[in-house]
Amino acid sequence: MNRADLAEVEEANAEFYAAFENGDLDRMSAVWADGPYAAAVGCVHPGWPLLRGREEVLRSWALIMANTPYIQFVLTGVRTEIFGDQALVTCEENIITADDGAGGSVLAGGSVVATNLFLRVDGQWRLLHHHGSPVLSQGEDEEQ
Repeated sequence: MNRADLAEVEEANAEFYAAFENGDLDRMSAVWADGPYAAAVGCVHPGWPLLRGREEVLRSWALIMANTPYIQFVLTGVRTEIFGDQALVTCEENIITADDGAGGSVLAGGSVVATNLFLRVDGQWRLLHHHGSPVLSQGEDEEQ
């Protein structure tokens, strides 16, 4: 595996999470594939149906960012594989969020398993598909 490609994909993946953490829709928009690939863009947020097309995906990020006062990701188990002009990043998103509900901020946490598919477009790695699936805590597993 080409170390330069690996570093570039890891940087693109980090930029995706940085855009989300900072609530920066312009940065988020720059991460995603565009042009002839816009229709192929897809995203599955935890608990959501499949979203298709760049416009619909970016609209979902705008909605999420507008309703997320604070979010931080600690990525674990990150694995990156490159297949020519496609790259697959899998990881666990360990998430800390804050809710500015009644009486102040409340911190909450959770885990999501994520798959990010990148495509090299004009020498740049762009996100083509993101899929996040919630991980039940062990306590929830035992109850079921």
